[in-house]
Amino acid sequence: MAKKPIVIGVAGGSGSGKTSVTKAIYEHFKGHSIMMLEQDFYYKDQSHLPFEERLKTNYDHPLAFDNELLIEHIKDLVEYKAVEKPVYDYKMHTRSSEVISVEPKDVIILEGILILEDEKLREHMDMKLYVDTDADIRIIRRMLRDIKERGRTIDSVIEQYVSVVRPMHNQFIEPTKRYADIIIPEGGQNHVAIDLMVTKIQTILEQNAIL
Repeated sequence: MAKKPIVIGVAGGSGSGKTSVTKAIYEHFKGHSIMMLEQDFYYKDQSHLPFEERLKTNYDHPLAFDNELLIEHIKDLVEYKAVEKPVYDYKMHTRSSEVISVEPKDVIILEGILILEDEKLREHMDMKLYVDTDADIRIIRRMLRDIKERGRTIDSVIEQYVSVVRPMHNQFIEPTKRYADIIIPEGGQNHVAIDLMVTKIQTILEQNAIL
């Protein structure tokens, strides 16, 4: 059987623990050929818009992402071709002129809040995971992160959550749970689910003549 990479999609709401799940899987296979591809790097270029218009961007909406470029890169990586991953400048609210060279790997973990929303994107995944965590836990995690890492105030985090994050989650993210092969409650704290995932991935890799 020809060698073929495995593409694993890990979705879930902001603060759900999807990054913890992704890192747990990554750490297990760290000695092998594995990479993470974050959807956050693929926000659309907005350099053609005035800065005031860029400030209005809803980063929790499916239209904020350049999925066409992401799909193109996944296709190249599956064919063991290197890609130039874009870098997003959050201060300027548009894509940076910088890129990151990404070499192909045997395991590709695609992580992001809306990776299961696009049917064309789902078609390229061998396995689809959804990290399901209660809303109160997600908002607390998001609040701690934004205050500590991004210098935000409590009021601004709550305002953004109520006006944008929560409605977008209910409208676009939560419904994608039905496309998941496996739903993992409580994210990185669910060691049993992660161990099962690792075993399943290892089996697929062996079948694909990688391990």
